[in-house]
Amino acid sequence: MDDTQAQKKGTKSVGVAFQHCGLTGDVRNCQTMVMLTYATAAAHAFIDRRLYLPEEWTDDRERCREAGVPDEIAFATKPELAITMLEQARAAHVPFSWVLADAGYGRDPQLRA
Repeated sequence: MDDTQAQKKGTKSVGVAFQHCGLTGDVRNCQTMVMLTYATAAAHAFIDRRLYLPEEWTDDRERCREAGVPDEIAFATKPELAITMLEQARAAHVPFSWVLADAGYGRDPQLRA
């Protein structure tokens, strides 16, 4: 699991905010997507993804409604999004014994558990 960013101009793209941009290594106006991939000796594929919505988005319900974000979507950290994807992969019986992630995810005790 890892996140990736897309640089953006303006404020209307869902989730766009000034935040860390791994693409450039600094803080930029961008969107962040947490992604779960699956790798075997035979292949590698994306199996899930979640758009990270910063608190400035989830705290502004009117902005969310204008952008089509459902009211039930609440703030979740990137590791919390990753945990949700892992739980869904396990529920779908995706076979795996371990998970790889960068240090940002590895610092989260719930995700490590």
